[in-house]
Amino acid sequence: MLTLLMPHPAALIKTGKTKTLVIADPHLGWEMALQEKGIHVPSQTPKLMEKLVGLLSKYKPDSLLILGDVKYTVVAREPGEWREIPEFFNQISKHVSEVGVVRGNHDGNLEPMLPENVKMHPASGVVVGDVGLFHGHKWPSPVVLGCKTLVMGHLHPVVVFRDPAGFKLNRQVWMKADVNPKALAKILLQKHGVKIEGTVEETLQKHYGVKLRAAQVFMMPSFNDFLGGRPVNESKPRRELGSEALIGPVLRSEAVDVDNAELYLLDGTYLGTLNQLREL
Repeated sequence: MLTLLMPHPAALIKTGKTKTLVIADPHLGWEMALQEKGIHVPSQTPKLMEKLVGLLSKYKPDSLLILGDVKYTVVAREPGEWREIPEFFNQISKHVSEVGVVRGNHDGNLEPMLPENVKMHPASGVVVGDVGLFHGHKWPSPVVLGCKTLVMGHLHPVVVFRDPAGFKLNRQVWMKADVNPKALAKILLQKHGVKIEGTVEETLQKHYGVKLRAAQVFMMPSFNDFLGGRPVNESKPRRELGSEALIGPVLRSEAVDVDNAELYLLDGTYLGTLNQLREL
């Protein structure tokens, strides 16, 4: 069972007697990139660590899963990352017994900075109970289609409100969209080089041993609220080309009904569908 931990950009998965806390896109060390441009911002890693420790202390999960982009640099490793990232995980490990990371597009050369107890999962995702989780910059494994609910990061969704005077307000949101399971399964099987024999469902069962159940996908807000995000309501509908706000192959496919995705503020307030908010 998946529960969104309002008003935090985090979720909790309960499976039997175990609980897994899920966050996405902390992007530790983003301040270092600003410093190179002459903009000096104190490290925000201690604040992110304090926020995460608070959630761990409150919900007492058995494990923590980070859906990619632990660090800010894509491949290079900044000197400060060698200090902050190991310290971040060492402190977190005092409050939770298991820690996992699904590889994101910013996690190149991350492994040497991680303590030995942190487990790396491939970008294709991981299954926790009845929830399939992946970062979102690459196609997930067909295995996740055996889960009714999918969860991804990478997008950093926010909505933008503007008034007639030009004032602009950004707010982080959760996005929930319906999935066309057969269409998504067909795409993923083809991407993984699997020839469809008979029906899509039969092929998925034969090669991956899972029954096709995917029905909805949640896009998580970034755990690092200092970064802002992508204004999804300023993107173009999928029928129009050139949308840069909706990133990742899954969201750009015809298998996810992005246009009618429901958007919720972190406190749970329902804002409407993406199409409705595009009109504001």
